[in-house]
Amino acid sequence: MRIAVAFDCLFPWSKGGGERQYRTFAEEFAAAGHEVTYLTRQQWDGDPPEVDGMTVKVISHDRELYDENGVRQLGPALRFGRGLFTHLRRNRHAYDAILLSATPATNVLAVRAALAGTRTVVAVDWLEVWRATQWREYSGPVVGRVANLLQWLAIRLSPVATCHSRFTAERLRERGVRAEPVISPGLIDSDGTTEPTLVIPEPPRVIFIGRHIPDKRVESLPAAIAYAREQVPDLTATIFGEGPTREAVLAEVDRLGLGDVVSLPGFVGQDELDEGIRTAACLVNPSGREGYGLVVVESAAAGTPVVLVAGDDNASVELVENGVNGQIAQSTAPDSLGAAIVEVVTAGEPMRKTTHAWFTEASRTRTIRLAARQIAARLEDAVGQRSVADLR
Repeated sequence: MRIAVAFDCLFPWSKGGGERQYRTFAEEFAAAGHEVTYLTRQQWDGDPPEVDGMTVKVISHDRELYDENGVRQLGPALRFGRGLFTHLRRNRHAYDAILLSATPATNVLAVRAALAGTRTVVAVDWLEVWRATQWREYSGPVVGRVANLLQWLAIRLSPVATCHSRFTAERLRERGVRAEPVISPGLIDSDGTTEPTLVIPEPPRVIFIGRHIPDKRVESLPAAIAYAREQVPDLTATIFGEGPTREAVLAEVDRLGLGDVVSLPGFVGQDELDEGIRTAACLVNPSGREGYGLVVVESAAAGTPVVLVAGDDNASVELVENGVNGQIAQSTAPDSLGAAIVEVVTAGEPMRKTTHAWFTEASRTRTIRLAARQIAARLEDAVGQRSVADLR
């Protein structure tokens, strides 16, 4: 097949779970013998990069997607949608199938409008589906209501909908998706052969990895660490990443007198992140919103258990079995989150062994490559059905 993958970010020029996911999908499609075009925005100087197995086409040119508060800006989203519409309108019969990210939802409207009347199969990949209140909290009362309406329209206009958690699939059904969503087995990108670190350095250290934005609730970590130190006095922490709530995190560290306990190195290289995960007693992610939670499986690969927080918008908790590969706190309150940290840190080597055993099994059955093959098979089936229909 001739397949287009449409997402406004391309790894490694943009970093994140979604970026790696769509890059891997495209690579897997190419490895299966399909002709792959990756439609994205310009994130580099000069000509599009040469990427093995695919052709990269630039359809928009915004360098920044987020404002100073870490919120996706409307302008870049609309311009990327316009770029999709223009490219596909000019190349209406160039692709047999297109897999596009529903982030942002304007992508779906642009693609359906551009390809109206063609036989191109459109599959929409849903990393997340938000509640109306989430949109208003994220984008404000006016833009938030518009964004929620656009999401609803995009769901109704998704001929094939794919997602990566039962949580997201249920939200798609509730909002009227046309066909049963294709739920991937998982997004693990590893062969499961990594040797776990069973004995961690002293003093024990917990880590956080991610952007410092309101949804991640990073500012709740210092108080939870202070609570945990009442039972684990030598516990330290490293909070990786940066973002608009970083000042609130620093203020909490100062308020609690944890300047010598909590390190905030900002963004660092992948090697340092890998070493941080491998040598941590646990990884803590207090986020209230996750569409999947790649950092959970990346941590488990090293035998490092995780602490998450239960919530209505957190699909990553599907990846954690209490007492096996981590612990789910009921809230970000210091006594709840701190107690979960203590439980995982003090579990020591036995939990690191069960964490890696969980990962070893998951790496056989929940891989991103299996997900890509499942999506490709669904696209092949849909393209085949349309070809048969054309012959009748």
